Amino acid sequence: MTVRNSSALDLITIGRVGVDIYPLQDGHLEDVSTFGKYLGGSATNVAVAAARHGLESAVITRTGNDPFGNYIHRELLRLGVSDRFVSGVEGLQTPVVFCELFPPDDFPLYFYRQPKAPDLVINGSELDLDAIRAARIYWSTVTGLSEEPSRSAHHVAWDARGRSPLTILDLDYRPMFWESPELATAEVARALEKVTVAVGNRDECEVAVGETDPHRAADALLERGVELAIVKQGPRGVLAKTRDQTVEVPPHLVEVVNGLGAGDGFGGALCFGLLSGWPLERVLRFANVAGAIVAGRRECSTAMPTTAEVDEILKGIAS
Repeated sequence: MTVRNSSALDLITIGRVGVDIYPLQDGHLEDVSTFGKYLGGSATNVAVAAARHGLESAVITRTGNDPFGNYIHRELLRLGVSDRFVSGVEGLQTPVVFCELFPPDDFPLYFYRQPKAPDLVINGSELDLDAIRAARIYWSTVTGLSEEPSRSAHHVAWDARGRSPLTILDLDYRPMFWESPELATAEVARALEKVTVAVGNRDECEVAVGETDPHRAADALLERGVELAIVKQGPRGVLAKTRDQTVEVPPHLVEVVNGLGAGDGFGGALCFGLLSGWPLERVLRFANVAGAIVAGRRECSTAMPTTAEVDEILKGIAS
């Protein structure tokens, strides 16, 4: 799994990967007759979304040594993401995920990750710490803290970066991956001591810092030492706070087809905006529109918009 760094990447993400098996009809799975196969997993989707904006991105993850694992390697490269930190785990299968689509706001997920997902068998000793240190953005998700050895590997990576700028934690909390919410809260508390940016929705902020009010949640994240706290509020837009700035932007409304990938589209666009050095309000508006575009499409990874698509919508909003 170890590959020595030759040049700094714009973005390295670490965490979940799998194959999304999404229905091509809305409704209950038992009534669906056809499905599409797509690259999936939150950390993977963020890397894809960033690549659509021209960033050099890679994901640290693991698959099974099976046809779906082969598909993941091929699809990563096709979508512009380096697969150099992706390796197989003998004896485990590449996860698959099914969803049901009940627009505009109900999208149940069914994860097939037993007995253990390969992306939770990331070992600290196999990480390319030089690449992690050099990356302009290093993006982790809370799911990677749910089990060992992935949990310890995350801390190895953070310790190597030394809380350098743009070390981002996605508060992506999914209860089915955890023994209890209390364990998740404890692990997030440890993680927040090692990152500089935190991103999550109101429910995820409740698990992380015990607050659902966006302003109190952002303040609590800043009190943990992060430099930028971003709270996604769904139909109320997005709030971001630093120690000396508060920015809130309204949502960009679309007809929702599948809301599952919107947060990852937001994340990849957020990375692009931060690396572009834009004012925080412009970053949030850009990321908001990118996420909304994905929500208006059926798939996730292949739904990520280009910079030109986002800019075109922003021009229409401004005119």
